[in-house]
Amino acid sequence: MQIPESYNPVARDIAQALVDGFDKHYRRFRDCNRGAKALFEAGDWQGVQQAVRDRIQFYDQRVAETVARLHGELHAELLDDEIWQQAKLYFIGLLVRHKQPECAETFFNSVFTRILHRDYFNNDFIFIRPAISTEYIESDPPSYRSYYPARDGLRAVLRRMVEDFGWQRAFTRLRRDIALSLRQALAFLEGRWPRQEANYQVQVLSSPFYRNKSAYVLGKVINGGAQYPFAVPVLHDALGGLCLDTLLLEPWRIGMLFSFSRAYFLVDMEVPSGYVQFLRGMLPGKSKAELYTMLGLQKQGKNTFYRDFIQHLQHSNDSFVIAPGIRGLVMLVFTLPSYPYVFKLIKDEFGGAKEADRATVKAKYQLVKRHDRVGRLADTLEFSNVAFPKARFTEELLRELRAQAPSLLEEGAEQLVIKHLYIERRLKPLNLYLMSAEPAEKARVVRDYGLAIKELAAANIFPGDMLFKNFGVTRYGRVIFYDYDEIEYLSDCRFRRIPEAPYPEMEMSGEVWYPVARNDVFPEEFGAFLLGDAEVRQTFLRHHQDLLSPAFWQQRQRRIGAGHIEDFYPYPEEMRFINAYPRFYRRERALCPQRD
Repeated sequence: MQIPESYNPVARDIAQALVDGFDKHYRRFRDCNRGAKALFEAGDWQGVQQAVRDRIQFYDQRVAETVARLHGELHAELLDDEIWQQAKLYFIGLLVRHKQPECAETFFNSVFTRILHRDYFNNDFIFIRPAISTEYIESDPPSYRSYYPARDGLRAVLRRMVEDFGWQRAFTRLRRDIALSLRQALAFLEGRWPRQEANYQVQVLSSPFYRNKSAYVLGKVINGGAQYPFAVPVLHDALGGLCLDTLLLEPWRIGMLFSFSRAYFLVDMEVPSGYVQFLRGMLPGKSKAELYTMLGLQKQGKNTFYRDFIQHLQHSNDSFVIAPGIRGLVMLVFTLPSYPYVFKLIKDEFGGAKEADRATVKAKYQLVKRHDRVGRLADTLEFSNVAFPKARFTEELLRELRAQAPSLLEEGAEQLVIKHLYIERRLKPLNLYLMSAEPAEKARVVRDYGLAIKELAAANIFPGDMLFKNFGVTRYGRVIFYDYDEIEYLSDCRFRRIPEAPYPEMEMSGEVWYPVARNDVFPEEFGAFLLGDAEVRQTFLRHHQDLLSPAFWQQRQRRIGAGHIEDFYPYPEEMRFINAYPRFYRRERALCPQRD
């Protein structure tokens, strides 16, 4: 970038308008996150879910407002290159003391790319690379609090740690919960506390992480050169008070709280980079992109993801290929073997009897983005006008793209631009997984497949197409749904029993003898196209035969209609203190019978 000799006041006004637009967005973002505390205390679970849905729209609304302002007040479409370069320099100057500079830079990019052609998408005009460091940004209060058990005692520190969050709803038996947490920690340490070092302390992020019916306390214990991350879910108990539900200590299990198949957290952060830095110290296997996304800053997560992806392309040389598995009728899917994601395009024309169009499919993906994913729906990143190095595509993939989605392609000599695509974590398709699984693992995964369908139903989601090819298996062996072109709200479906045929010959004919409306579903038919394998059928019927009856689905619809929100735990239920130590919970267990 050439630094100009003189500055144009229009450039300064552009920079200020961009900072104003971002600051308005982040004020609303924080207001929404602060409100989660009151919703949690009141047990307003519908309100928590609504807050997460509403918050997703904030960013695009502010971007659109800022674009309109730049067009209306400053005639942005008429400005020359030098003014835009000056605007970037002014903008950098305004971020020197900013608390969220990395997010503001992403906002700048979002606005700019809606105004100018992608020929300008380079570091002279937008932030391909970050310009402002996020290290050592101070916040008030600090991003995390420190406690010193050697001075005050571990029990007292844990009590003060919990009480410092200032929840107005009282804990039913906090002393019991702390005692059980210490018991669980001692078991994790194989029955022996480490020797206390001079730096022995507990560090806890200052804001709880709210999601669904839970608030999570996240922190780590530091002792000498060792660090022990922990997460404590705080729930409402059956007696109307708060309780510590369990203690999570394994980093991989804590990482599951930040899974791509979960809803985003509501967290009040003045300095989000401070939270991300702290969490990366706890969870080194999680990327910055994943953490920003799960903190509700999905645009920052998306921008960071793209930077990581470009970096990966520069340091790899394998080719993009068609993704393994049965090819879909709606989506064309390809992948880069060295990168753990898949790239999904909506085809120009859908095969078979698909009645949807491109707009309908995009609406389905937006539905999933806004909905509670309950650990069973894969999150997606949506991109426009992504430039790929054309030489990295196999000829087979290029032929497929040109044949199936030509309207989404712009081809140059060296680049292939895809106008719209989704990027999703790569999973092993369930149908391929079952083909190679040992009998015991096959039975476990089939059972989890049925649980996935039931949990989606409890969250008001009907997958539509339940074929195994539309589900995948994560590295932790969890079954996730990822094909959304036929997804529906469960409450919009009508589950029916197949009526008896007027005479036997009609039943044998293969012709339908009863009227079928668009959202009619006949669960009795599921077995015919899902359970051809004898081992799969035996396991499925043992654990999930109720899925083949309309009664199961109708019962779920009644609960949804009554406003009931089910409990979903991102950790095994046997780890919950109420299940691990039942003798301490007689009153609660009497009031809250355990689920089947």
